[in-house]
Amino acid sequence: MSRVLIIEDEVSIAELEKDYLELSGFQVETENDGTVGLKRALSEDFDMFILDLMLPGVDGFEICKQIREEKNTPILMVSAKKDDIDKIRGLGLGADDYITKPFSPSELVARVKAHLARYERLIGSNVMENDIIEIRGIKIDKTARRVWVNGEEKQFTTKEFDLLTFLAENPNHVFTKEELFRRIWDMESIGDIATVTVHIKKIREKIEMNTNKPQYIETIWGVGYRFKL
Repeated sequence: MSRVLIIEDEVSIAELEKDYLELSGFQVETENDGTVGLKRALSEDFDMFILDLMLPGVDGFEICKQIREEKNTPILMVSAKKDDIDKIRGLGLGADDYITKPFSPSELVARVKAHLARYERLIGSNVMENDIIEIRGIKIDKTARRVWVNGEEKQFTTKEFDLLTFLAENPNHVFTKEELFRRIWDMESIGDIATVTVHIKKIREKIEMNTNKPQYIETIWGVGYRFKL
């Protein structure tokens, strides 16, 4: 249930707004003082703010400004003033919409619903999904740096994880030990390519059913390794 904070000094208007929004399924809180309303807006979790402009303590413009410095929550400004300059100022401070008194309660509810729906879509589109590679029972979560083999999580060192991920991202491509050392360790392989062999062995112990007959990381004799699809 979406939670809405109304900051409005005219109690009768605040109660009317609250009644209509609650009938539409919202959880609504009201404050009649700007200072108290601002404190709650910044310290509590609300899904939308409805602000009157003329308030005792702190006015709606300042409340809007301070909320927007900390939160992206939708803000609907309400005022008896019809001057465009107030509307421009409010929107310039970060308000999402502006409605002038008197207004119909149904219009208020419609605007609240529209802004909440838009905000929820925006938040949903910004949720980053983990970058995951899945190949024949192996699941590599690049974002969390975790690996599962047939549903069982396996522990990998940093370089083991990097080497496995690189090979899995480039399946069926044969890499020499020198190339792998250069790619993963970012160094020229001067007498250190045995490091690659050791890491391949450790990775196979964790992902292969039979290390003598590897199903994933294949040795190409005289050349290097490849990850089989």
